[in-house]
This record gives sequence, C-alpha cells and structure tokens, in this order.
Amino acid sequence: GPPKKGGPPATPAAETKPKEYDNAEVGQTAEAAALNVSQQLNLQSLPIRQYLETTVVSLLVNGLTQLVKARPEDPVEYLAAYLLKNNPKKKGGAPNAPNP
Repeated sequence: GPPKKGGPPATPAAETKPKEYDNAEVGQTAEAAALNVSQQLNLQSLPIRQYLETTVVSLLVNGLTQLVKARPEDPVEYLAAYLLKNNPKKKGGAPNAPNP
C-alpha cells in the first residue's frame, strides 16, 4: 500500500547540520558577503535615532570625552583623527591620530 503520512515534520538540512559547500572558502566568502549586504539593508531601514546609536554614538561620545581631556588647539582635527583611528569598521588607523 501507499506510505503512511504523518510522523515528525521534515526539518531543513540547514537546521540539523552545518552548511557544507563544494568549495568551503568560496562558500564562506559568499555567505559573509550576503550577510554584509543584509546588515547594510537593515541599517538603511532603521529610524534615524536608532541608526545613529547603532553606528556612531558610542565612538563619538568616547572621542568627545578624549577631546575634553586633551583640550587641543584644533579640536575639530583632533576629533576627526580620533574617529578615524578608532573606527571599528576599518583596519589600521589614521597616521598621527591621538591616542585615547
């Protein structure tokens, strides 16, 4: 007779075991790129306040705190250098940036 219907529902393979790719490095790179695009789209859809809090507020507050402590002759340049040096999205930093 026909096979019985019922039993536990089928679970997608992605939930039961890690993703496997024919070429693991290419697969992981593509997955990371897709996640990055997804995160960028998520940032674009945030309300203004939430976007700023998610992306720059803590870095800006830290920079302003250091600025007040240092009281440099050119506060705008100091803050710009601080932000560039401590940008969490960028590897390395700006040359001659002030130390926090």
